[in-house]
Amino acid sequence: MPTYILGISAFYHDSAAALLCDGEIVAAAQEERFTRKKHDPSYPKKAVEFCLEQAGIKAKDIDFVAFYDKPILKFHRLIETYMAFAPVGLKSFRKSIPVWLGEKLHMRRKLTKELGCKPKNRYVFPEHHESHAASAFFPSPFEDAAIITMDGVGEWATTSIGVGEGNKMKLIREIRFPHSLGLLYSAFTYYCGFKVNSGEYKLMGLAPYGEPRFAQLIRDHLIDLREDGSYRLDLSYFNYCQGLTMTNAKFDALFGAPPRAGETDLGQRHMDLAASIQEVTEEVMLKTARYAQEVTGKKNLCLAGGVALNCVGNGVILREGPFEKLWIQPAAGDAGGALGAAQLVWHNLLDKPRTVQSVGSQAADSQRGSLLGPRYESQDIKAILDAQSVTYEECNDEDVLADRVAELISDENVIGWFQGPMEFGPRALGSRSIIGDARSPKMQSVMNLKIKFRESFRPFAPIVLREHASEYFEIDPKHDSPYMLIVAPVRDDKCLEVEPGLEGLDKLKQLRSVIPAVTHVDNSARLQTVDGEHNPRLAAMMRSFHKQTGSPVLINTSFNVRGEPIVCTPQDALRCFMGTDMDVLVLENFVIRRTAQKNMPEVDREKYLAAFALD
Repeated sequence: MPTYILGISAFYHDSAAALLCDGEIVAAAQEERFTRKKHDPSYPKKAVEFCLEQAGIKAKDIDFVAFYDKPILKFHRLIETYMAFAPVGLKSFRKSIPVWLGEKLHMRRKLTKELGCKPKNRYVFPEHHESHAASAFFPSPFEDAAIITMDGVGEWATTSIGVGEGNKMKLIREIRFPHSLGLLYSAFTYYCGFKVNSGEYKLMGLAPYGEPRFAQLIRDHLIDLREDGSYRLDLSYFNYCQGLTMTNAKFDALFGAPPRAGETDLGQRHMDLAASIQEVTEEVMLKTARYAQEVTGKKNLCLAGGVALNCVGNGVILREGPFEKLWIQPAAGDAGGALGAAQLVWHNLLDKPRTVQSVGSQAADSQRGSLLGPRYESQDIKAILDAQSVTYEECNDEDVLADRVAELISDENVIGWFQGPMEFGPRALGSRSIIGDARSPKMQSVMNLKIKFRESFRPFAPIVLREHASEYFEIDPKHDSPYMLIVAPVRDDKCLEVEPGLEGLDKLKQLRSVIPAVTHVDNSARLQTVDGEHNPRLAAMMRSFHKQTGSPVLINTSFNVRGEPIVCTPQDALRCFMGTDMDVLVLENFVIRRTAQKNMPEVDREKYLAAFALD
């Protein structure tokens, strides 16, 4: 009889479910994609249902349920923290404790109620950073590796170093709460007016517009960083231990102003703050990586935890660090903990063997391109389109489809691209993507303001055919970036001369390279390499575009608007297409042009956002 292990992350941020059958990943998905609630923290009911349906089993068939952290240990940390700061923090205490007493401390009971039964064997509760570390190492293409996990906080750990060998992994070093690189970065996210736990990537995107003129102030007052990457924060500047905000009046005084109110204008000062904390974060990440190599002696590194989504820092580790190869869990945040917890049961607890996959002569990860979510058949999509009287072209020949879409992109059409299984993790990887021509000078502003409804400063990422990546970007041919988690400079021979002296958002006005729509203002790009192994239709279209235009690079951004989760179903995709200025929607082999539709409603940005409570 096969062994089924269900992994769950829930009740804090970005809940998810993952299912293994005899150690193989059957499915994994985030709850937000089904409920349409961004970072939905509730029990992942719909994600669990999807995983069970994908395996063709019922809840009663599950052997183990692995929850991604230890709630009782996290509760101990909360109580100890409140006691240490009492009587300050009473308001925060009153808000959080009833939730814990009513639900989170009774996790077995809660999970049994939601599943409708107990697992056939048992519940397992690994520690939070164990789940992160397992998600980083076990699916990786390495027989052995050093492991680094960094986030805000799990139970007590905020940074961990571990080692993985064969079918076992263990953590050997840690930094504990309240000292946290993730919370330090989130403090600046909050201070610059973005939402904590979701706006950190905005802060990272804003950093290249500024100068790190506050970096030394951060080093002098906020963080005591040592050569081995360990650090301590001066907690007198922060409020996250005892309050409902990240920073306090002393922090405001240090940087000369109160926090920016959300949606107000961004000034040069905010850009400089972003650049400063980004520089310090990269320094911590690099020192930690060097120390991890020193204590483990490994040539490979695996990363997970929310800080591992800082792809600029990842790029620094890849280029300047001591490791030969780097692998980052695509769902590096809390969602990936569901997968890691399940894999920890299979390998560490049950002592089942682990075999590194290979494709040709190359070792490969076991995450199947992180395309682990729902997929929809052509006949079902056709029925949806016919029921809504949508005019479409059906392309049953793959070469015809590739050529048709490539031609539309070369004519500067913005394409909604919906193919195959949905991605697991925060990045769209070519299954639920919006795609455009990276050569177009206007495409970045068009997609930000008319399609994504988001801030003009936000950069877009390139997808590039793997065999051409090193022609356009400073990345060694032996490396790739299939999960869009590494930033690399655009090669000098692809860059253009720019006018010196421009500051802030004025930098957006300059053409910086032959692929201006994906070149950030510091001549960098967060690239995704595509080889066709897991998404052959995307690769075929890109090769057709290369043949037609000579360019192997396209824009790839997530198929959603600001504040909305990435689309999951064909209905989600149609709704987003009709609510934006997207030109073409490709649903599997159906090509839908805006200009071919009858009675197409005029795009009303405010109405669309309000209808789905997205802003």
